[in-house]
Amino acid sequence: TYTKQTKNIKLDLVDGLGCLKITARQEGNNFTSARIKTMGLFSQKYGRFEARMKMPYGPGIWPAFWLLGDNIETTPWPTCGEIDIMEYKGQEPNRIHGTIHGHVLFGGNAITQTFGFQNTRFDTDFNLFAVEWDENSIDFFVNETLYKRITKEEVEMKGGTWVYNQPFFIILNLAVCGNFVGTTVAGTVF
Repeated sequence: TYTKQTKNIKLDLVDGLGCLKITARQEGNNFTSARIKTMGLFSQKYGRFEARMKMPYGPGIWPAFWLLGDNIETTPWPTCGEIDIMEYKGQEPNRIHGTIHGHVLFGGNAITQTFGFQNTRFDTDFNLFAVEWDENSIDFFVNETLYKRITKEEVEMKGGTWVYNQPFFIILNLAVCGNFVGTTVAGTVF
């Protein structure tokens, strides 16, 4: 359950810098967490979207930084479009995923790429996650390293429609369990 309670979301200081902290909590047999979305407040077509983030660790933990088509209320998902700038499985602390979803490009047919570290993890320090997006491509970055470019041509070759030509809004969330990360939290410290 997403809440607005300060136990799940608050501004905090880390190394003297202001940070937004989203915390997942186990409360009996349930979990609470938080989600920020700019729907109705801010959306943008094209440009650079970035966030400097430090990931949590633990099975079943699923933080994400993503964009969703501003037209979702009239054009349902996945046809409205989704750009996952960063998705992370808490049980795989050295890997993140960048993905797009859209018309026929969802589930096992989404276009996705994994980025991984050899000798470090995403839960030990802050890293910069970004996309740069224009009318013909979406570039995915970790710490300014380009690790995937998805083009309009690639989408169309897979039978999809380039729905990334409209404003999208931002979502930052911390989910617990789900299809992407599994259903167990065994070993996760909340």
